Amino acid sequence: MKGIKLDPAKLCQELTDFNRSLINSYQTLQQIKEIDVDQTPHEIVYTQDKLSLRYYRTQSETAVKTPLLICYALVNRPYMIDLQPDRSLLLRLLEAGHDIYLIDWGYPDAADRYLDLDDYINEYLNNCVDFVLNHARCDQTNLLGICQGGTFSLCYTALNPDKIKNLITMVTPVDFHTPDNLLSHLAQQVDTDLAVETYGNIPGEMLNDSYNSLMPMRLGVQKNLGMPRQFKTVDSALSFLRMEHWIYDSPDQAGEAFRQFVGQFFQQNLLVKGEAQIGEYKVDLKRIKQPVLNIYGSHDHLVPPSASIPLGELISSTDYQPLEIKAGHIGVFVSSKAQTITAPSISEWLTKRD
Repeated sequence: MKGIKLDPAKLCQELTDFNRSLINSYQTLQQIKEIDVDQTPHEIVYTQDKLSLRYYRTQSETAVKTPLLICYALVNRPYMIDLQPDRSLLLRLLEAGHDIYLIDWGYPDAADRYLDLDDYINEYLNNCVDFVLNHARCDQTNLLGICQGGTFSLCYTALNPDKIKNLITMVTPVDFHTPDNLLSHLAQQVDTDLAVETYGNIPGEMLNDSYNSLMPMRLGVQKNLGMPRQFKTVDSALSFLRMEHWIYDSPDQAGEAFRQFVGQFFQQNLLVKGEAQIGEYKVDLKRIKQPVLNIYGSHDHLVPPSASIPLGELISSTDYQPLEIKAGHIGVFVSSKAQTITAPSISEWLTKRD
């Protein structure tokens, strides 16, 4: 190519070094027998269909009397917040003295094809809240919703404000039609009727391909070329593989719930219009009057800050606090900032309002 001069000796050395790093990577991988994630001890205290509710009892002096219920997204698995001990938002909150309940939605199969948002929010999520209130012997619970689970939590709190004491949303889309929301631009072009009629449940691997397509160089070429550097030691290799294990552990999405969520939220942006329909009920965010902490990542490419920030203008709470974490969508949970900023900020915020 014109203007580019190649140094054969330098190129040969780079290829030799890369080949050596591949051999070292292979030797490192041979030492790994298991990719261990989700290590924090817990017990299953409630089940319904594919759903299970986990209970994590703090071993520290209890910081707050009100328990914390965490609602994760339907996409991917909730152990993102508990990848490994030194990258565990969940463990940091336990150490700070919070009793935690975590919803595990499980893996939908063909029998779940017709589950809709009414089932997930007014049935499953509501039953989990009621169980927590009974199990913890309290009148209200704190609720933390993550990504799509944050959107679910907003809908639930608006429909059941008396059951929620404090609400925390993390990397949660609220306004789905901001110009920089690449995922929304993609979702708006999806023929959901055709997708559901074709697949029934939407394959998780197909959704993963869609997310990766938003940053093809960084999530594809650069990650693969840089992989040998991640495998220099067993510890660094395990850290990388735990993340990869989570990324590709993607449950299928119940067809009807997928159709409704993409249609109402991504395509019609009904949440900000006060017209989102969950079963028989419309979601009016103005009914949310309890304290709200809204956490978002400044470098989030899946839920850009512009999609989360409008929440403060849509609710009636007089105690609303936005919190920007200088990280991406996943870094909000697993980066060093998540351990030293995110978790302590959540704990301090809840403790002051207990």
